[in-house]
Amino acid sequence: MAATAVLTEHLDRSLLIVEDDKPFLERLARAMETRGFSVTSSDSVAEGLEQIGKSAPAFAVVDLRLGDGNGLDVVSALKRKRPDARVIVLTGYGNIATAVTAVKMGAADYLAKPADADDVIAALLATGPEKSEPPQNPMSADRVRWEHIQRIYEMCNRNVSETARRLNMHRRTLQRILAKRAPK
Repeated sequence: MAATAVLTEHLDRSLLIVEDDKPFLERLARAMETRGFSVTSSDSVAEGLEQIGKSAPAFAVVDLRLGDGNGLDVVSALKRKRPDARVIVLTGYGNIATAVTAVKMGAADYLAKPADADDVIAALLATGPEKSEPPQNPMSADRVRWEHIQRIYEMCNRNVSETARRLNMHRRTLQRILAKRAPK
Protein backbone atom coordinates (compact mmCIF):
# COMPACT_ATOMS: atom_id res chain seq x y z
CA MET A 1 0.00 0.00 0.00
CA ALA A 2 2.81 2.44 0.88
CA ALA A 3 4.56 1.75 -2.45
CA THR A 4 1.31 2.49 -4.28
CA ALA A 5 0.92 5.80 -2.43
CA VAL A 6 4.47 6.84 -3.34
CA LEU A 7 3.93 5.84 -6.98
CA THR A 8 0.63 7.73 -7.15
CA GLU A 9 2.26 10.80 -5.60
CA HIS A 10 4.85 10.91 -8.39
CA LEU A 11 2.23 10.43 -11.10
CA ASP A 12 0.13 13.38 -9.92
CA ARG A 13 1.73 16.31 -11.75
CA SER A 14 -1.11 18.78 -11.10
CA LEU A 15 0.28 22.29 -10.66
CA LEU A 16 -1.38 25.54 -9.62
CA ILE A 17 0.42 28.77 -10.52
CA VAL A 18 -0.83 31.92 -8.77
CA GLU A 19 0.86 35.00 -10.26
CA ASP A 20 -0.47 38.47 -11.11
CA ASP A 21 2.22 39.28 -13.69
CA LYS A 22 0.30 37.97 -16.75
CA PRO A 23 3.23 37.64 -19.20
CA PHE A 24 5.34 35.82 -16.60
CA LEU A 25 2.36 33.62 -15.66
CA GLU A 26 1.77 32.62 -19.30
CA ARG A 27 5.47 31.87 -19.95
CA LEU A 28 5.83 29.81 -16.78
CA ALA A 29 2.58 27.91 -17.42
CA ARG A 30 3.69 27.00 -20.97
CA ALA A 31 7.14 25.96 -19.76
CA MET A 32 5.70 23.77 -17.00
CA GLU A 33 3.22 22.14 -19.39
CA THR A 34 6.05 21.21 -21.75
CA ARG A 35 7.79 19.58 -18.76
CA GLY A 36 4.82 17.30 -18.08
CA PHE A 37 2.75 19.22 -15.54
CA SER A 38 -1.02 19.65 -15.73
CA VAL A 39 -1.19 23.40 -15.12
CA THR A 40 -4.01 25.51 -13.71
CA SER A 41 -3.27 29.21 -13.43
CA SER A 42 -4.77 32.04 -11.41
CA ASP A 43 -3.92 35.71 -11.22
CA SER A 44 -5.35 36.50 -7.78
CA VAL A 45 -5.61 35.14 -4.24
CA ALA A 46 -9.38 34.73 -4.61
CA GLU A 47 -9.06 32.76 -7.84
CA GLY A 48 -6.26 30.63 -6.36
CA LEU A 49 -8.38 29.78 -3.31
CA GLU A 50 -11.28 28.92 -5.62
CA GLN A 51 -9.08 26.53 -7.63
CA ILE A 52 -7.88 24.84 -4.42
CA GLY A 53 -11.51 24.46 -3.35
CA LYS A 54 -12.29 22.62 -6.60
CA SER A 55 -9.22 20.38 -6.60
CA ALA A 56 -6.09 20.70 -4.49
CA PRO A 57 -3.02 20.22 -6.72
CA ALA A 58 0.11 18.23 -5.87
CA PHE A 59 2.33 21.25 -6.64
CA ALA A 60 1.93 25.02 -6.49
CA VAL A 61 3.98 28.07 -7.43
CA VAL A 62 2.64 31.13 -5.65
CA ASP A 63 3.65 34.79 -5.91
CA LEU A 64 3.99 36.39 -2.48
CA ARG A 65 2.44 39.75 -3.31
CA LEU A 66 -0.70 39.68 -5.40
CA GLY A 67 -3.07 42.47 -6.34
CA ASP A 68 -5.82 41.30 -3.98
CA GLY A 69 -3.74 40.06 -1.06
CA ASN A 70 -0.93 37.87 0.21
CA GLY A 71 0.05 34.65 -1.56
CA LEU A 72 0.71 33.05 1.84
CA ASP A 73 -3.08 32.77 2.20
CA VAL A 74 -3.05 30.45 -0.82
CA VAL A 75 -0.14 28.45 0.65
CA SER A 76 -1.97 28.05 3.95
CA ALA A 77 -5.24 26.97 2.28
CA LEU A 78 -3.47 24.42 0.07
CA LYS A 79 -1.50 22.91 2.96
CA ARG A 80 -4.73 22.56 4.98
CA LYS A 81 -6.50 20.78 2.12
CA ARG A 82 -3.49 18.76 0.89
CA PRO A 83 -0.64 18.57 3.42
CA ASP A 84 1.65 16.65 1.03
CA ALA A 85 1.55 19.38 -1.65
CA ARG A 86 4.91 20.96 -2.56
CA VAL A 87 4.65 24.73 -2.70
CA ILE A 88 7.22 27.18 -4.00
CA VAL A 89 6.84 30.87 -3.13
CA LEU A 90 8.06 33.41 -5.71
CA THR A 91 8.67 37.04 -5.00
CA GLY A 92 10.46 40.10 -6.26
CA TYR A 93 10.82 41.27 -2.66
CA GLY A 94 12.87 38.62 -0.91
CA ASN A 95 13.67 39.11 2.74
CA ILE A 96 14.42 36.83 5.65
CA ALA A 97 11.17 37.42 7.57
CA THR A 98 8.87 36.51 4.67
CA ALA A 99 11.04 33.53 3.75
CA VAL A 100 10.80 32.17 7.29
CA THR A 101 7.03 32.76 7.36
CA ALA A 102 6.57 31.02 3.99
CA VAL A 103 8.55 27.97 5.12
CA LYS A 104 6.70 27.82 8.46
CA MET A 105 3.41 27.82 6.53
CA GLY A 106 4.58 24.83 4.51
CA ALA A 107 6.40 26.21 1.48
CA ALA A 108 9.15 23.88 0.28
CA ASP A 109 11.28 26.70 -1.11
CA TYR A 110 11.40 30.44 -1.68
CA LEU A 111 12.68 31.80 -5.02
CA ALA A 112 13.40 35.37 -6.09
CA LYS A 113 11.88 36.62 -9.33
CA PRO A 114 12.50 36.37 -12.13
CA ALA A 115 13.03 32.64 -11.67
CA ASP A 116 13.16 30.56 -14.82
CA ALA A 117 11.31 27.29 -15.33
CA ASP A 118 14.41 25.21 -14.59
CA ASP A 119 14.80 26.87 -11.17
CA VAL A 120 11.12 26.26 -10.43
CA ILE A 121 11.30 22.59 -11.54
CA ALA A 122 14.41 22.00 -9.43
CA ALA A 123 12.70 23.47 -6.37
CA LEU A 124 9.41 21.63 -6.96
CA LEU A 125 11.00 18.23 -7.49
CA ALA A 126 13.77 18.50 -4.87
CA THR A 127 13.53 15.65 -2.39
CA GLY A 128 14.26 15.85 1.28
CA PRO A 129 15.02 18.93 3.32
CA GLU A 130 17.86 20.21 1.13
CA LYS A 131 17.27 23.33 -0.94
CA SER A 132 17.71 23.50 -4.68
CA GLU A 133 21.03 24.76 -6.01
CA PRO A 134 21.44 28.55 -6.15
CA PRO A 135 21.07 30.01 -9.64
CA GLN A 136 24.19 29.96 -11.82
CA ASN A 137 23.85 33.62 -12.78
CA PRO A 138 21.71 35.53 -10.24
CA MET A 139 20.50 39.07 -10.85
CA SER A 140 22.93 41.84 -10.07
CA ALA A 141 22.15 44.25 -7.24
CA ASP A 142 21.56 46.99 -9.83
CA ARG A 143 19.04 44.76 -11.63
CA VAL A 144 17.22 43.92 -8.38
CA ARG A 145 16.99 47.65 -7.57
CA TRP A 146 15.76 48.44 -11.09
CA GLU A 147 13.10 45.68 -10.89
CA HIS A 148 11.90 47.01 -7.53
CA ILE A 149 11.64 50.57 -8.87
CA GLN A 150 9.73 49.35 -11.94
CA ARG A 151 7.28 47.39 -9.78
CA ILE A 152 6.55 50.41 -7.54
CA TYR A 153 6.25 52.62 -10.63
CA GLU A 154 3.63 50.26 -12.08
CA MET A 155 1.80 50.01 -8.73
CA CYS A 156 1.59 53.82 -8.72
CA ASN A 157 0.00 53.75 -12.20
CA ARG A 158 3.17 55.18 -13.76
CA ASN A 159 2.94 58.34 -11.64
CA VAL A 160 6.54 59.54 -11.24
CA SER A 161 5.85 61.90 -8.32
CA GLU A 162 3.97 59.26 -6.30
CA THR A 163 6.62 56.63 -7.07
CA ALA A 164 9.41 58.99 -5.98
CA ARG A 165 7.55 59.76 -2.75
CA ARG A 166 7.04 56.05 -1.95
CA LEU A 167 10.67 55.23 -2.74
CA ASN A 168 11.87 58.27 -0.76
CA MET A 169 13.91 59.52 -3.69
CA HIS A 170 14.09 62.77 -5.62
CA ARG A 171 11.73 62.91 -8.59
CA ARG A 172 14.47 63.89 -11.06
CA THR A 173 16.67 61.02 -9.89
CA LEU A 174 13.78 58.63 -10.47
CA GLN A 175 13.17 60.09 -13.94
CA ARG A 176 16.82 59.49 -14.87
CA ILE A 177 16.62 55.89 -13.66
CA LEU A 178 13.37 55.27 -15.58
CA ALA A 179 14.87 56.72 -18.77
CA LYS A 180 17.74 54.19 -18.74
CA ARG A 181 17.65 50.59 -19.96
CA ALA A 182 17.48 47.77 -17.48
CA PRO A 183 20.89 46.76 -16.10
CA LYS A 184 22.15 43.22 -16.70
